[in-house]
Amino acid sequence: MTATTAEPDAARAAVAASSANRSSLPDAAELRRLSDRAVLPLRHPGRWIAAALVLVLLVNAGQSLFTNPSWEWAKVGKWLFSPAILTGLQLTLTATAISAVVSFVGGVVVALGRLSPNPVLNAVSWFYVWLFRSVPLILVLIFLYNLGNLYPSIGIGIPFGPQLTVPTVTVLSDLTLGVIGLSLSEIAYASEVVRAGVLAVDPGQQEAAKALGLSRARQFRRVILPQALRSIVPAYVNQIIGLLKASSLLFYVSLLDLFGVVQSIGSTYPGDIIPLLVVATIWYLVLTSVVSTIQYYIERYYARGSVRALPPTPFQRVRFWLRGFSNDRLDGAL
Repeated sequence: MTATTAEPDAARAAVAASSANRSSLPDAAELRRLSDRAVLPLRHPGRWIAAALVLVLLVNAGQSLFTNPSWEWAKVGKWLFSPAILTGLQLTLTATAISAVVSFVGGVVVALGRLSPNPVLNAVSWFYVWLFRSVPLILVLIFLYNLGNLYPSIGIGIPFGPQLTVPTVTVLSDLTLGVIGLSLSEIAYASEVVRAGVLAVDPGQQEAAKALGLSRARQFRRVILPQALRSIVPAYVNQIIGLLKASSLLFYVSLLDLFGVVQSIGSTYPGDIIPLLVVATIWYLVLTSVVSTIQYYIERYYARGSVRALPPTPFQRVRFWLRGFSNDRLDGAL
């Protein structure tokens, strides 16, 4: 068979296939009949069974929580807003806020060292991150608390020359040592967050900045960092939540933060230790919930332009869930 005879045969086969496809399509009457049928939603019995089991467990836990007299909820209300607890709460917030700011600034510096082509800066930054990610925070705090035993005085001056010295205990208060300890440890983690955010920026952005003749400092400040913040800020807010909880370790260096005040009052009133622990739990839940809400809206803010639709707010999620639940009940009734 030649090519000239094969081409008409192929054309006839294509026409026949097209006619068969058109004949297989439903006509207008069939389409109307299909449109009149009720569309039933897909059922998910497994989801409802799992939800029922979880609901039963929650009800049992709530019943035990509110009916067990050992929880002593009256004492919880007594201590919840006591002046001592609020003073400890203020110290917790102060130490966390200062440490968060210092840690972010220090994390940027260390991250730049990790990204620097200078081998000395790169090695020193790597060693810092390795050291403080390896040593537990409680050990860092206790070591700093005993710094006066290692260095009774701190001096500023010319090496091997005259120096201005002052006693260590007069310069470094307990709060200062606590903030330094929290910051030293958190800088190591913050630097990795910043470094990951910088590396997430498209390399073409830095090449374009170089083509414009910008210096390395201006490239980072005006081009790289603003784009990296989309990845850095949400992740670092999550680190702040961990820092807030880690501040409870300040009790072990004689600082009466929220947890320290609870421990101190508990040693004076041993019978109130359970209500006091509940009070501390409530306040930590409140603080972390506030920070988590801030984190959510920060993520929503930086998601603009990167996704087609912004993620719903918590109130929108509840409204969508209630609307879906009511629709499921209506479909089931029909």
